[in-house]
Amino acid sequence: MSQPLLNSCISKKRKFVADGVFFAELNEFFTRELAEAGYSGVEVRKTATKVEIIILATRTQDVLGEKARRIMELTAVVQKRFRFAPEALHLLVQKIPNRGLCAIAQCESLRYKLYAGLSVRRACYGVLRAIMDAGAKGCEVVVSGKLRAQRAKSMKFVDGLMIHSGQPCIDYVDIAVRHIKLRQGVLGIKVKIMLPTNTKGEYAGCPTTPLPDVVKIYEPKDEAPPSEPRAERVDIPIEQLAQPEAQMQQQPMA
Repeated sequence: MSQPLLNSCISKKRKFVADGVFFAELNEFFTRELAEAGYSGVEVRKTATKVEIIILATRTQDVLGEKARRIMELTAVVQKRFRFAPEALHLLVQKIPNRGLCAIAQCESLRYKLYAGLSVRRACYGVLRAIMDAGAKGCEVVVSGKLRAQRAKSMKFVDGLMIHSGQPCIDYVDIAVRHIKLRQGVLGIKVKIMLPTNTKGEYAGCPTTPLPDVVKIYEPKDEAPPSEPRAERVDIPIEQLAQPEAQMQQQPMA
């Protein structure tokens, strides 16, 4: 694959497939190489002459390395693998604004806690507390595999609100899955975080569209009471509107 994002001579269908494969391979490579540096995702931006790859991480200095040596090595590897021109590829590093609202960062944190030998229940409750303290609306942590006995089982830890369907599930729920290779077998970790609504700009990177079930009730405006009766139509005087009512009162009852 040569320059999947700059090659415009292919059809749109092939281009979308090539871009997807390019992103998936990049994400897998950075997940494997930058797991200890707090890797939290990657963004690809395309311009007319170059491609910018933005690496999101919690510890940006570990990604850069000493005298930017590590980022230069990563740039050389990606450039050689995808056959980019020397000036057509740029790797940038960006620090995630809120670590507690990033599912990948919390999943990696839980992974290293379990590698260190911490009990599953204690590690999961620590991750739940960190997520909820960061301002999340809800979270869910699932650990499955051979936890203690030979029989595999699944443990789920839930806190707060969590939605499971609709477009808000795509916009608000951040999901990450990781695997841990222990001596007794492989454990699977799944972290789901329901992000808060970024209405006042305090949660950077969170969705700004409110949830569909949110109802906002406005206070009624203060209006002065009318001092005298008036007609809705200005061109009809009040005496003419009150005339039929007076005629009905004068009619004798049968």
